[in-house]
Amino acid sequence: MRVLGFMTGTSLDAVDMAVLETDGEAISAFGPAGERKLTEPMRDLMLEATRQALAWPRGAPEPAIFAEAARAGAEEHLAAADEFLATNGLNWSDIDLIGMHGQTVLHERPQDGRPGRTVQLGDAALVAGRSGVPVAYDFRSADVAAGGEGAPLAPIYHLARARASGLKAPLAVLNVGGVANITLWSGGDEMTAFDTGPGNGMIDLMVQARGAGRFDDKGRYASVGQVNAGVLAGFLGHPYFAAPPPKSLDRFDFSLEPLEPLELEDAAATLVAFMAEGVRLGVEITGQTPRELIVTGGGRHNPEIMKALAERLPVPVNAAEAHGWRGDSIEAEAIAFLAARTTNGLPISFPKTTGAPEPMTGGKIVKP
Repeated sequence: MRVLGFMTGTSLDAVDMAVLETDGEAISAFGPAGERKLTEPMRDLMLEATRQALAWPRGAPEPAIFAEAARAGAEEHLAAADEFLATNGLNWSDIDLIGMHGQTVLHERPQDGRPGRTVQLGDAALVAGRSGVPVAYDFRSADVAAGGEGAPLAPIYHLARARASGLKAPLAVLNVGGVANITLWSGGDEMTAFDTGPGNGMIDLMVQARGAGRFDDKGRYASVGQVNAGVLAGFLGHPYFAAPPPKSLDRFDFSLEPLEPLELEDAAATLVAFMAEGVRLGVEITGQTPRELIVTGGGRHNPEIMKALAERLPVPVNAAEAHGWRGDSIEAEAIAFLAARTTNGLPISFPKTTGAPEPMTGGKIVKP
């Protein structure tokens, strides 16, 4: 089937879109991929929804802004798709299924016997009704309800993508988005996956808080900064890094406060080192040594991040494009793949990827 996948990351940068032809097991063809930048009103609305989500007490009614943001997000997805389909000579009638991740405004991992919480906003029924195409959505809730972390969900796609490229295990795929997550493929269908630590998210938040832009473009701040060893050690002393996988994070799980005494450039350099050290420690704690680390997501555009990873990991580090992958579209492709698996009743989360008690189907389907 031909599936359109939508992904909006916690960087609140764009609606990413990708088309796959897949049954959720093998990939038969890669269709077009693209993005549409989020409008400023949309970014502001989702930021406010995130702020309210972080202050939302357990057991209380959900904030009213969630419904408003879900509708607005759906409209943003539809506008992006209309442009994308027209640009690529496609119509909604050419699409068999839509995968819609929605905008994450809250992700709390389970801790000390307390179940996690995860919220992705997007009105899937509105998208289905307007497009005339079934929509698979809400991929994380069932896993969280069963005691899983609800993240990461892309590992099963990373495995399919590696196989489609003829790559061999052992192999690692690192996605550097707002949070960084890694998939370690040891052979066969065996995968271990988890969030390694912050990705771009803390750098973005720090730069924005100082009025220095939306992000550290091409690492220009970090490239002239010095890593503060004391602040870095403080970050790495967090118990998260000693915990065994599977495990997951929200980009707000670490405070920017320790960086306040540092100059902008030094703070950026320290956060780049923090991201790379998280990956190093993550690989180390698994005891696995992949033959290569393939980097996807926006972080691979930052030369300082790529340099820091190469310096700290004892394996070759390559951007996704080295294997012909579309590094900015991997997550949208993954959502398309998960949508196909959902509609075919195939599992999307696993004990060694999210901590689910067993391989679990997930996601819901809404029809037009």
